[in-house]
Amino acid sequence: MRIFRKLMMGLAALAALPLAAAQGPVPQQPARQPEASVPPATAAPATPAALDARDVEAWLDGFMPYALDRGRIGGAVVVVVRGDGPVLAKGYGFADVASRKPVDPATTLFRPGSVSKLFTWTAVMQQVEAGKLDLDKDVNAYLDFKIPPYDGKPITLRNIMTHTAGFEESVRYLISSDPKAVMPLQDFAKKALPARVFAPGTTPAYSNYATALAGYIVQRVSGEPFDDYIDRHIFTPLGMKYATFRQPLPKALAPYMASGYSTVAEKAKPFEIVVPAPAGSLSASGDAMGKFMIAHLNDGAGLLKPETARMMHDFHAPGTGPLNTMALGFYEQWVNGHRAIAHGGDTEWFHSYLWLFPDADIGLFVSMNSPGKEGAAGAIRSALFHEFADRYLPGEAVPAARVDAKTAREHAAMLAGHYVSSRGSFTNFISLFGLLGQAEIVVNADGKIAMPALDGLSAGARDWVEVEPFVWYDTGTGERLAAEVKDGRIVRISIDAVSPFMLFEPAPAGVDTAWLMPALLISLGLVLLAAIAWPVRALIRRHYQTPFALEGRARRAWRLSRLFAWLVLLAVAGWMLLLVSFSGDIGSIGGPLDWLIILLRVLTPLAAFGLLAASAWHLWLCVQGKRRWTMTLGAVLLLLAALVLVWVTLAFHLYGFSMVY
Repeated sequence: MRIFRKLMMGLAALAALPLAAAQGPVPQQPARQPEASVPPATAAPATPAALDARDVEAWLDGFMPYALDRGRIGGAVVVVVRGDGPVLAKGYGFADVASRKPVDPATTLFRPGSVSKLFTWTAVMQQVEAGKLDLDKDVNAYLDFKIPPYDGKPITLRNIMTHTAGFEESVRYLISSDPKAVMPLQDFAKKALPARVFAPGTTPAYSNYATALAGYIVQRVSGEPFDDYIDRHIFTPLGMKYATFRQPLPKALAPYMASGYSTVAEKAKPFEIVVPAPAGSLSASGDAMGKFMIAHLNDGAGLLKPETARMMHDFHAPGTGPLNTMALGFYEQWVNGHRAIAHGGDTEWFHSYLWLFPDADIGLFVSMNSPGKEGAAGAIRSALFHEFADRYLPGEAVPAARVDAKTAREHAAMLAGHYVSSRGSFTNFISLFGLLGQAEIVVNADGKIAMPALDGLSAGARDWVEVEPFVWYDTGTGERLAAEVKDGRIVRISIDAVSPFMLFEPAPAGVDTAWLMPALLISLGLVLLAAIAWPVRALIRRHYQTPFALEGRARRAWRLSRLFAWLVLLAVAGWMLLLVSFSGDIGSIGGPLDWLIILLRVLTPLAAFGLLAASAWHLWLCVQGKRRWTMTLGAVLLLLAALVLVWVTLAFHLYGFSMVY
């Protein structure tokens, strides 16, 4: 059962991968809240190194080749700029492993994934500047279809740009290797509309759909197709020759596309189609990304008026305690006392991050064409961010405050448990992934907390120290974890790495995997035994030529309960097939496997409720007929197993016909 559980949790984690958007390195102590600032015990050097091409190249040459080789990553590009121009753009490894084609920072195209959103947000702000959009107006005013209000409140572009529109996660139209998956933006906006599960402006919940909706709004108010708009109003003014949102790639750019890989040892993967294009379809060279960074470091020069750019960069959305929060489109990250505005991006094969340090006039971009061994790309991004900051943007050492040991243990105990991410599905069968991969906070023997689900966001081991009530500090990275407490209970938590766009709430008792996962595994084990017992007992009776002890209605009830047990196993096998198919090709869940999804959502409730009714009937007849205690006990256990399966079917929406998920 342990192996089965690990397999399921691994697949669930994979399901969360598509366009994960930004889950890389992060943040530190915000200068605007010095009382919450707790720098690392070992501080960076007091004097920064010279940020020039020679020093940066020497430093990167000592970092990147080893990191890529260790992580089994095919290739990467790193770009460093200052507001007055490029400092260094350099490629590492291969754009194509088979032909040994090196990465050229000037021309090799990478897929920055959700970093694409910064271009969409820039386009939105251009239209705000032009007077065609209002950030605080109901977006229905700009649409040719209606998004219903939630709790009587409409969605605004400010909600969308701060990931507080309240949409649940949607994966049906997300990413695919099939060029036919490309969908006109108008069709996508209408067909892929997900349910809203939070009141607007209340809960950060990352949404690719919402970003695509913003792109569609730009298209409508500007009167230009979105791809054309980006070409004319962003790429052309900045001279970004090697950049496009178009899918598949234009013929002139296709030869420059880097291949994507799982690891350097695997074959190249097909070009990925990002269906919500404004949320992640960009292909761009390192040099092109450098030009975009320079524009924003210069208060939007060439793209926006300075006051518009500052409105975008300086905004602070409400967040979780003292943690990092959203600007408009960018999210903030703090390191060594410096505020960065940033965005990360992940497709299946490409993993990227962009950071701007407005106070230091510095920009840093990295993109890799493989997730690498054990998700190495995430750790590399984190290490690159922190080590770059330690070398070129050092901070001063400050003694770390601590909560007393007794209080720290009490607070850690309050924090322990399972949590549900706000970035998830809550009204359809995709919520099953939440069951298989629920986040957990544990308390170690030394009284310190650990959150294994997010450990991959750091390059090293976590060491959480409570530095003020319900605020923990990682001594390795300077990142913080904070909890909101009401009436003596934890109501929300988050961590600097994801707090701008995602938080966690304690899992409701009914879906808490602390009890539900063991109950589900035991139930499936009982169902498996019951199903196998049917043919096994038949063979034994035939061998010894003994009659079946049950007759009439009792025999029919027994056989019916075993028939439904087999149907349950068939449904479980179907869900496992779906998970495995999804892990191999995320796009398979957006069309090619629709038949299986529909079948499973009919079969699962039929099997679960059928087993419940048949096992209840069987138990009743066992009691009425005063059958052996062993048979009665077996009937009781099968009924309990059926109850668990029915609960999972209902709680995780493993039924229905809606194809929006």
